[in-house]
Amino acid sequence: MRDLLKEVARGKKGAKDLPYEQALCGARMIISGEATPAQTAAFFVAERIKMETADELLAFVEALRERTEQHPIPGSVDCAGPYDGRKKSFFVNFPAAFVTAACGVPVTLHGGESLPPKWGITLSDILGTLGVQAQGNKQAFIEAARKTGVLYVYAETWNPALSSLRPLREELGFRTMLNTAEKFLRYSEAPYMAAGIFHGTVFKKMAEVMTRLGVRRGIVVQGMEGSEDVPIHQSTRALLVTEDSHELFIIDPEALGVQAEVPELEWTPKLQADIALQVLRNEAELPFVNLVLLNSAVRLWVAEKASSIEEGIELSRNVIAEGKALAMFETWEAAIQQYSNIVS
Repeated sequence: MRDLLKEVARGKKGAKDLPYEQALCGARMIISGEATPAQTAAFFVAERIKMETADELLAFVEALRERTEQHPIPGSVDCAGPYDGRKKSFFVNFPAAFVTAACGVPVTLHGGESLPPKWGITLSDILGTLGVQAQGNKQAFIEAARKTGVLYVYAETWNPALSSLRPLREELGFRTMLNTAEKFLRYSEAPYMAAGIFHGTVFKKMAEVMTRLGVRRGIVVQGMEGSEDVPIHQSTRALLVTEDSHELFIIDPEALGVQAEVPELEWTPKLQADIALQVLRNEAELPFVNLVLLNSAVRLWVAEKASSIEEGIELSRNVIAEGKALAMFETWEAAIQQYSNIVS
């Protein structure tokens, strides 16, 4: 580990990028605990200053995947958002998952308890307000996915290495390369992916990682709070990633007929859950409905269920109006509770 640190920790001008094999060696030492906490912290600081390459990032993804449980779901779309949560925006991917699944495309969501640097509300927090225990409930979520196509992965249950690294990440308090790597573990081996980024400068890097991981078709978006959720108050840059091409384009809510100003709210886990259910019941304010319509549509288009985002919006609108999205959520929730009661 000392030899690797000598390469990456020479300061911004002297630091060297690691070839994939060397980076994989370092990642394995960090993830296994062979590297000391001081060495791990030094590595993350050095990479933060230098900025990790696609090779280095992919090495960490692969090293984590070696210790990750998988539950393959054919034809699913993986929603790869930041694990540090939300503070200022609606958690669109939660209700959108049931809309997308009601249209025939399975969805995988993943995350855990909040992390630095944002320390925001997470999907785990939202599920807790609905009486759904996320931690340590893996088989219940697998059973719910079998019935509905919607899989929620509590990451630290499926990959204990992430749990072991949490104390150090909390002490450091800044974004490390793990904040990106953990989004790409592909728990369901989904052929489709929607991933979010904070900065437009990393589009190419994320696309390269996605392609090298074997994703058939994906999208990278500069979404709300760095998430995969596309906003509706302004246009958003996005990159369509296929096996042989990367195409930068603009998602324009006005042209798609869903543009609206979203109310600024003091978000809590309960408010997130309440509005998500209002959308599924077709009772929410228009901006929140439109957010879900647009993002479900993007997932459907990426997963080749809709020929265009416009068609995806109409498919999504129909399953909400017909009550199919709400029924999907109710089936999912009941399956989790039923399995949990049987086990207990």
